[in-house]
Formats: sequence, C-alpha cells, structure tokens
Amino acid sequence: CALVHQTTHTKFTSKGAMDLATGAMGTLLPKLLELLSEEYKLQKGVREGVKSLEKEMRSMYAALRKVAEVPREQLDEQVKLWAGEVRELSFDMEDVVDKFLVHVDEGSEPAANSNKLKRLTKKMASLFTKGKARHEIADAIKDINKQVQAVAERRARYNVDITVANLPTVTSIDPRLGAMYTEATGLVGIAGTRDQEVMKLLSEGDDMSKKNLKIVSVVGFGGLGKTTLVKMVYEKIGGDYDCKAFVPVGRKAEAKTVFTNILLNLGINGSELIMLNEQLLIDKLREFLKNKRYLIVIDDIWDEKLWTIIKCAFSSSNKFGSRLITTTRIVSVSESCSSSTNDSIYTMEPLSDDDSKRLFYKRIFSLESGCPPDFEEVSRDILKKCGGVPLAIITIASLLASGQRVKPKKEWHVLLDSIGRGLTENHTAKEMIRILSFSYYDLPSPMKTCLLYLSMFPEDSEIMKDRLIWMWIAESFVPSGKANTSLFEVGETYFHELVNRSLIQPVYGYYGFVYACRVHDSILDLICSLSSEENFVTIVNGTSDNMSSQGNVRRLSLQNGIKEEDRTRPHISESIRQVRSVVTFEPAIDLMPPFSSFVVLRVLDLELYAYRGTKEDHLNLQELGSLLHLRYLRLSGRRIGELPKEIGKLQFLQVLDLPGGTRLPATVIKLTRLMCLLINGGRFPPPDGVGNLRLVEVLSKIKVGSVSIAKELGNMDRLSELNIQFESSDPVKAFVESLGKMRKIQHVVISSKCELEVSMDHSGERWESPASLREFIMHKGVRLSTLPSWNPYHLSQLFRLEIYVGEMRQEDLGFLGRLPALRILELKSDNQRSLLVGAEGFRCLETVTFHSKSPSKILFKPGAFPKAERVLLFIGLRAAKEEAGGNGGDWFDLGMENLPSLQDVSVIFFRSGVTVGEAKQAEDALENALDDHPKRPNIRIHCLEVYAAADLESDGGESESDDGWDGEE
Repeated sequence: CALVHQTTHTKFTSKGAMDLATGAMGTLLPKLLELLSEEYKLQKGVREGVKSLEKEMRSMYAALRKVAEVPREQLDEQVKLWAGEVRELSFDMEDVVDKFLVHVDEGSEPAANSNKLKRLTKKMASLFTKGKARHEIADAIKDINKQVQAVAERRARYNVDITVANLPTVTSIDPRLGAMYTEATGLVGIAGTRDQEVMKLLSEGDDMSKKNLKIVSVVGFGGLGKTTLVKMVYEKIGGDYDCKAFVPVGRKAEAKTVFTNILLNLGINGSELIMLNEQLLIDKLREFLKNKRYLIVIDDIWDEKLWTIIKCAFSSSNKFGSRLITTTRIVSVSESCSSSTNDSIYTMEPLSDDDSKRLFYKRIFSLESGCPPDFEEVSRDILKKCGGVPLAIITIASLLASGQRVKPKKEWHVLLDSIGRGLTENHTAKEMIRILSFSYYDLPSPMKTCLLYLSMFPEDSEIMKDRLIWMWIAESFVPSGKANTSLFEVGETYFHELVNRSLIQPVYGYYGFVYACRVHDSILDLICSLSSEENFVTIVNGTSDNMSSQGNVRRLSLQNGIKEEDRTRPHISESIRQVRSVVTFEPAIDLMPPFSSFVVLRVLDLELYAYRGTKEDHLNLQELGSLLHLRYLRLSGRRIGELPKEIGKLQFLQVLDLPGGTRLPATVIKLTRLMCLLINGGRFPPPDGVGNLRLVEVLSKIKVGSVSIAKELGNMDRLSELNIQFESSDPVKAFVESLGKMRKIQHVVISSKCELEVSMDHSGERWESPASLREFIMHKGVRLSTLPSWNPYHLSQLFRLEIYVGEMRQEDLGFLGRLPALRILELKSDNQRSLLVGAEGFRCLETVTFHSKSPSKILFKPGAFPKAERVLLFIGLRAAKEEAGGNGGDWFDLGMENLPSLQDVSVIFFRSGVTVGEAKQAEDALENALDDHPKRPNIRIHCLEVYAAADLESDGGESESDDGWDGEE
C-alpha cells in the first residue's frame, strides 16, 4: 500500500520486495509493524493478535530465507510443505491488510505532505473504531492467527527448525564431471571449429620477443559446452607446456580451496598444503610457476571478487608464453578475467543447425547423418526448440533412444509438445534442469522472482524491457533503492544483471541499445519447472476445462484460445479470486474471466483482438473500476475509443498503457500515484489537470495543443521520459519553460501533427537545457532556424541528438563536436554554406545521419568522426548535379574515405531532376570513393523517385517505434 510505503522506514525496507522463497513476507512485515503504531488505535485484542502475528511471521521469514539458498531437490519434503504453507499464508495476510488500506484510501488524495498524511492517518484510525470495520479486522486477524498457529504446530511437530538448521550448503556432485571426461570422438561442433578458434586466441602473442602471460575467458550460459570445449583444448595443447592443471571452481568456492587444488594438480604434496593460509599458498604457487611455461584452466568462476584473489597467484612478469583459460556463465566475470589488452574473451554460441543435427542423429541412430525420412520433420522441430544447446540436444536424444531401439514417431511428437512446459517430469531431463538451475540459485532473492515472472510469457516471445520492469514493480518484486534512485532504475539493473548472467538473451535495436529480451527454451524449461513446483504461475492453454491448480492461483497466463468445437468457457473456480497478475495473449482473450472475478488483482495485461468481434464481448471495461488493488493496466491491440470514467477509482494505479487513439476521461487526473502513462500514438489531448499527476516518470505520447497543458507539464518534476506532439505553435514557449523545470528528464521526443510545421525559434531568449538530458529528438515538422545557445558542458550526458536546423553554421558544428557524450547524431538542415568536419571534436560519435539537399556542402577531413562506424546520408541528386557543373563529372567529394572507423554506409538518393543513367553514375562515384577505405565498409544505396520535404524526416507517425528510445525497431 502506498500509505505504508510512504510512512515505513524500518530495517525491512531494503528487503521490502516480494520473492519466490519468502512469498509476501518482505512487503507484509512492514505493514504489520505499521498497524501496531499508535495512530491506528486498534482494540487491545486485535492489537495483541497483530503483535503475535508479526512475531511469528518474523521467525518464519528468517527460516524461509535460509531455505531459499538451497536447491529444491536437496530440501526435506516436510520443509518444502511447511515453506509452501507459510508463503501462501503471507499472501493471504497481505490481502487482508491491503483490503483495509484500499478502503481507507478511497476518495482520498495521496499523502504528498505531512498534513495530508495526518488526515489520512486519522481517517484510518476512525475507520478502525467503527463497529463494522472493527469486527471485520478482528475476525480476519483471528482467523489468520488460527492458521498461523496450525502451521507453527506442524513446524514443531516435524522438527522443521532442526531440519532447516542442518540444510546443506553445497551440491554433492559436481555436474561438470561428465563434461570433463567426455570422449573427444563424441564431440560435435567443437572438434572441427570451436577448439581451433580458442587455440587461435591462445596462440596470439607467441611471436612476440617477450611472451607475456595471456588469459582467454570462455563465457556462455549453462549447457553450451564450455567445460567440454576447454577440456578438449587442454588435452590437445597441454603437452606443449612445462606443467598444466585443470581446476573446477563452482558456486561459493573459497580461494584457499582453489589454490590447493591447483597445487595438487601440479604435483605438490598435499600434506605440505594443509596448514597454509591463502597468502602462503599464493606465494608457493608463484614460486613454483616463476620460471615455467604453464597452462592452467580455472573452470566455472562465478564471483569477480574471487577472481581478484585468484589472479594474484599468476605473475604478469612471466615471459615464457604461459596461458590461463577461465570459463564462466557471467559476462562481467569474463571481462574481469580478461582485463588486460593482451587477453581475449571467447563467447560461446549455440551449435549450428548442421552440428545440432549431427549430434542429435549420432546419439539416436548411431549415425551423424542417418535420420530416416519419416523422422526428419519432427526432428527439425525438436532441434529448433533445443536452440543449439548441446546439453539440451543430448538430453532430448537420450529420451528418444532406448538402448538399441528408437522410440515410435508418436512418442517423438508427445515429447515435442512437452518441451518448454512438461519435459522436467522425466528423470534424464531433470539432470539438465539441475545443471542450469545453478545459475538461478546464485541470484539474489528478488532477482529470482523477477526471472520466474518470465514464465508468464510464451516461448519465443520478444519481451519488451520497459513493459517487464513495470510489471515487476507493480508486483512489488523490486525493492526501493537509494534516495535518488527510482524503482524503475533498480528494476533496470535487475534486467541487465539477468543479461549479464546469461539467463536472458538481449534484443538490440539499430543503435545498439537493448530494448527487449528473449528466453532460451532451455532456460524457459528451468523457470517453468520452478514456477510450477512453487505454484508461482498457472498457464492456461484452452485445453482444460478448469483454470484452477492445486491451491490458490496467484498468477494467470492465458496463452491459447478455445477451439471452435469446444466453445464452452472454462470453469471459473474460486481459486482465481486471489490472482495478482493476469496476462493474456491475443488468441486467448476469449479465456479471460470477467473482471469481477478478481478481488486482489495488481497486474492486468490484455491483448485485444485487432478488430471488434465477439472474442472479448464478455468483458465490460467499466468493471475495471472495481479492481481497486490494480497497479498495472495494459490494453493493447485494437483501439478502444474512450477509456471509461470508472478508471478514476483505481487509486493505486502506477502504470496505464493504452493503444493509440484512446481518449482519456477527465477522471484520469485522480490517478495521483501514476508513474507511467503510455498512449501509443495518441490522437486526443489529455484532460485539464494532468499536472496533478506529480509522480509520473514516463509520459508518451500526448497531444499538446494549449498553453495550459504545456504549463502543467512543468508540475511533473519526476518526469524522465516525455514524448509529445504539438497541435499548434502556441504552446512552444510555455513547453520550453516547463522543460527547464524537469530536473530528472532524460529522454525527450517532440513532433507535430500531420502537415503542421512548428518552429521552436520563439521559445525564449535563453533556452536552458536540463543537465540530466540524455536523448533529444525532434521529429516530423518541428524545426529550428538556428541552433539554441546551449552550453555543451551543461549537456554532459546527452548521447543522442536528432534535430532539424534550417541553417547550420560552422560554429554550430563546433558546438556539437564539444558534446562530451554524444554517440548518435541525426542532423537535418537546408544549409547553403559549406560545413567542414575536422579531426577535432566528436570523440565518442558512433552513428551519424545527415539530411541535405546539397551534399557537396559537407566535407569530412582526415581524422573526422574517429569512432563513427555507421553513416546514413539523404542526398538530392538534382542539387548534386548542379554543384558538379551540370554534367555529373565530379558527383561527390564528401571525404568519407577519411573516416577511420567506418564500417557501414547507407545512402538514400532522391532522383527527381536527373536521369536513371545519371543516378547510376552517382552510385558508381560514391562506391569508387570508398574503394580504397582500409575498413572496406558495407555500402547500401537506394534511389527514391521524388524528393519532398517529408522525405528528409524520420518517421514521426503513429507507430509504436516512434517513441524513439523504447522500441527502436
């Protein structure tokens, strides 16, 4: 509850996030403590009940945190049952508390200052003194206390505390042992290519007069074959070295153990090592290796801090061509291992299709290319789901081959349908999941829950980063960070850490930014397995007549529709009343229960059909107003006209994400806890009073047609992302003034409605740009006559700039060159004067786009744009021909051959005013100019028939990618 979040600053605040292992404990305990404060004036009996609850739950919380550190297969069955009961109780208790807090808050303004907070506290206190409310909370606390006592008695009866205290802390069997002793003849995709690539990296530097120590770090997620690969390389080249060692590390390893194992591998007597501490072991190892050429493999490192200790044993002054090989699942660890310029990182990629087939067929048919024709199609589908992961391929193949007999084709199809959801029921597959699960158990608790939430999405989904983070926040998975760090920023660090640990696959846009992720099917198997065991997510695919599972359904993912021959809607059981998240995907909207079915729903993400029909007619959007606990609401797909006014009742709503063309009702200004408002391609202006939404951080994309709306934006001082579309030039000056008040603004996109040209020139004598600005993008019809008199050092964080300046001056180009962080520049101009880009400035620029009618007015001098890899040019050929003397004899002298880092050149020619032959001459001239470039950049040239002002614009239309930083697609 927002009230509690604003008033509670206990030691639980840093752990105030929900996680799988501890259920709702992290968010519940602060609320129980808050209820005990004097302001609530609870009856003595109720107060004692709350105090007893808080004490008991605190004890259970400590035990659950210990349970969370242990892989599930190592837990005693009684511990599993007890932990599950406690987690379910924590959810029920939080629901009880939240129901009262929601009713207290109805019709109230947020507690933005101390006076409002006092009024709200008084209101709550008066509620608890009223008869009905007093009896309700007393009965609810009494009932919960009975359940807690029953669980506590079972805890004592089965000695759960003793069992928890003796939980194992290490895995009994090293899962890499099999890979370490795999026969070389059984390796596919390694013997032919990968080992050669790694050996090539190891050999680099051998021709140096002084052969320095070189480290090669192999990185990739579990199951890709890192250990198998380095073991093969180790065996192939180990004889070339004076001594060698292959040492597994693993999770929670100690440096002393690692050093001892290295020395034992090198043949040092173990009795000499027992009494030595870390420092003495390092000294002994350095002395032993001092004058030797050695090869040492340190396999499966998880901790950067551990590596900083390990590397102390290996002197960089060793000049005998020694080599270290490390393997890890974590990108940042590999970077730490290979921090020297002499070192290298080898990123493991999945097997190619051909290697995957050979490995699969050899395991099943004892031949590398002997698949019977009847099995080819199903084999191809199975291998697609394995995604080139050797561990997955071998595991699946083992399930299909039984001794000398290949299982019938029917069983292959059954297995194909189970991959990703039910495969883990098989013992062989469980071993694969266990190996992958090490990455999961190494995560901090809140991140574990965030990872499991990805099981809400179907396999092969491209999951948008921002959407996912806001869902995490609404579910209270993300704890509050430092004072100046928003919840979204904390969530973003979680996302990037999951990428860093190779648990999710990043999806990059054109400019190299991560805007989405995918989950590899092998990882999806893992998280779906864990999710199912813990009743974390219930997946409905339309094949069952019941949406319930064992116990209450907490999160519901509707992924497939109902077949026409079975149009009976699934039975809605009582268990879904406790659902906190519902996500539907387009074919499954017909499975969505009425909104009234949910009591404590926090996240609602609906994919509506593109066209109106009968699929979601059973849903009444006006009923959305009854979802008082809702934090996140996303409606995508077709336009829905106007959002019902009942939306204003959702006092706890944090995220509102609507399809383009949705009109906001006037009541939206009551959503004073809103943090993110998205209307993709909005057609209507927001209602007056939008400035009341003081907590909004993301606002996109809204119409601004009045001065009053532009002024109100200045009240939203937490804004970090803003995308607006001007409907006239009137609000420009007021908008610029508001922009100057946004001290946290990072991303700004400005456009104008179709056929409207908006000038930013009359925006005031001094346009003060916010120091926090990172992206500033002017789209479609928004322009400046000259560049504003900005201070480049005041824009120290600006890395992306897209502007339309009517007349660019040489001094303007000099200003842009002094922007210290600028990586992406798109410049549109009607310049009639020459612009020379010299070697000074633009030290970080990587991507540059120029729109110009006069290409000869731009000249790149030697050393210009030293880091620019991509150049995109829009050129009008008629102007180019005229500047070349009318005969096209010397079409271009851009000097692109002077850009030292150039890798990719794209050119759009506007052919209006020249012949087809002349256009071809222009293409040849450009290609010839780049023939001698040392980087041999890729060149793509396209011709458009007609030159128009609109052609010089980036797309500023109503597509989702128009948001600039969000989709990039």
